[in-house]
Amino acid sequence: MLTSAFTGFATGLSLIVAIGAQNAYVLRQGLARDHVAVVVAICALSDAVLIAAGVGGVGALVALHPTVLTLLKFAGAAYLLWFGVRSLLAARHPSALGPVVLSGARSVVATTLALTFLNPHVYLDTVLMLGNIANQQGSQGRWWFAGGAALASVVWFCSIGYGAAASARWLVRPRTWQVLDVLIGITMIVIAVVLVTS
Repeated sequence: MLTSAFTGFATGLSLIVAIGAQNAYVLRQGLARDHVAVVVAICALSDAVLIAAGVGGVGALVALHPTVLTLLKFAGAAYLLWFGVRSLLAARHPSALGPVVLSGARSVVATTLALTFLNPHVYLDTVLMLGNIANQQGSQGRWWFAGGAALASVVWFCSIGYGAAASARWLVRPRTWQVLDVLIGITMIVIAVVLVTS
């Protein structure tokens, strides 16, 4: 069972470490020290729910209805495009060079949920791919695999969220935030274009 858990941890970590909109947002919130615990908790819990859904067989249902992923693709691309343009505009204006703090916990929660659930790659990675690999581990091993993959999400999001917050005192220069805003903006826009064209 521990082998299945370790395999799940390694597989989950290899999928989640890829630079994407969600990771960029967690990093930004960590650097801004803005609702880090909320963002980390939502991302980690969302992954755990999606992994459990994949192991429980929802992945097969999603595979039968590809229209759902198509709708998510365009909704996610629109949201990423908006977020990317917003980051680039923040980098242009000297008054917005500091960490952009959203209007409150509600906005942070909404943005985190949107970046998580409007991304079709989240469903492909967690529900379909991890679900399929988990189900190859046997009836008991699959849940150990799912637990390992969920633990990988917790470790990763805590690392980038709180790791960024811990290093924020070295990253307080306006130029750093300008570069970060540009990189995040470009990343979001590129991901949006890839989503629409894939």
